[in-house]
Amino acid sequence: MFLTETKRFHFLLLLIILHSEVEQAYAVWPMPQQMSQSTDRYPINPQLLAFSYARDSAAQSGCSVLDAAFERYFNLIFPDFVGGTDSIRFQIYPIRQFHTHPPFLIKTGLESFSQLVYQDDYNLYFVNKTEIEDFPRFQFRGLLLDTSRHYLPMPAILKTLDAMAYSKFNVFHWHIVDDPSFPYQSRNYPDLSSKGAFHPMTHIYTQSDVKRVIYHARLRGIRVVPEFDSPGHTQSWGKGQPDLLTSCYKGKVPSGTFGPVNPTLSSTYQFLNGLFKEVTSVFPDSYLHLGGDEVDFTCWRSNPNVQAFMAKMGFGSDYTKLESYYMENIVNITAALNKTSIVWQDVFDYLLEIWKGVPADYRAELGRITLAGYRVLLSAPWYINHISYGQDWRNAYTVQPQNFSGTEQQKKLVIGGEVCMWGEYVDATNLTPRLWPRASAAAERLWSDEEKTSSVDKAFPRLEDFRCTLIRRGIQAEPLFVGHCKHEYSGL
Repeated sequence: MFLTETKRFHFLLLLIILHSEVEQAYAVWPMPQQMSQSTDRYPINPQLLAFSYARDSAAQSGCSVLDAAFERYFNLIFPDFVGGTDSIRFQIYPIRQFHTHPPFLIKTGLESFSQLVYQDDYNLYFVNKTEIEDFPRFQFRGLLLDTSRHYLPMPAILKTLDAMAYSKFNVFHWHIVDDPSFPYQSRNYPDLSSKGAFHPMTHIYTQSDVKRVIYHARLRGIRVVPEFDSPGHTQSWGKGQPDLLTSCYKGKVPSGTFGPVNPTLSSTYQFLNGLFKEVTSVFPDSYLHLGGDEVDFTCWRSNPNVQAFMAKMGFGSDYTKLESYYMENIVNITAALNKTSIVWQDVFDYLLEIWKGVPADYRAELGRITLAGYRVLLSAPWYINHISYGQDWRNAYTVQPQNFSGTEQQKKLVIGGEVCMWGEYVDATNLTPRLWPRASAAAERLWSDEEKTSSVDKAFPRLEDFRCTLIRRGIQAEPLFVGHCKHEYSGL
């Protein structure tokens, strides 16, 4: 059986097996770019199969990502097997030179292979003769979790990362703080969580927690991009950082309430420089999400000091200029720290994430932003915290990220998208079934060839099978419709 993870990389899986024929064939989710499968099937004995590195492989023993993946996928492929392997019969041979990180390419190949192995009624393992050529359509395939509106315990986050890997997502967008709470425990600014978290001891993410998430994600080929959204969505920040937020006025006196971050004070940027310097040392990814969305100007308008600053800067009464002034300053801070900024579409600059609007609106926004030469992420159609009765996964599946008026060069600026699970009504009790397998519909759209996956009806039985795979792996994926899985969820 041959598997190809990208057009630039091939590897061969050699199995010492016997041959028979059967009519049954098994699919892979997300659908590979090219896949041919025969009814020839081969029995696989877990006692005679193990993963190993070929002598001339670019990757060798000691590669932590692959060593962990081999062990993890052996257990996923043979969930009922108890015992060790005593013979090596499964090797990886590179045919072409790597042009990208080989461990993560091999890992996605292992995921594809794991979905092809199945059991018969006697619990014997088989795989059909299959040839796959595969690579992702978009480089950025993300999933957002909101841990501010409801705190998500570590096991819930780690399980989500597992399920992300099964669907070949590669970016975990961690919306770690927001108005309701500040659970990130800062080394340099401990009051942010001690005063801003729901609870200073039980509802926080320590530095070791963050490192554990990053490590768990890395072994699964997933990047972790943190978001520290400002100048709005910062009410929890103000509890632990005095004078950070703008004091709102009622007439000529303070009202006792606070608005967005105060963009007029030098102390604001000194604090943010220190915070982002720490954050970028903790989170190694090249991206940092800065938010920038939904800034209410009411408080800024009421504050006489802000009004004076506006006049001094020549901004007149256009508070979008003040917002841009603030965003430019914090983007410069992150640039000095060698990070690429991501912002929500409200700020027309940098790498933009489109989160608002019905299809006609976000398509127009895609055309407008790419025409200006900016790279874009699409999330507007994948806010799957919104639920409805029935098979609403179909809506996520039929999204066409590059279906907007523009040149081919513009469409290349759409580098991917992400599923968003906002936390107003989501915590650890309902996170997993609300995410899966609905998020997997978006995963296929971001990975697979659009023309080959245009039929929702043809996708349905494959997604049903994949949902059963998730159930077998301990993921509480909700049902798509009436039916059953051979191995029902038994973790309750």
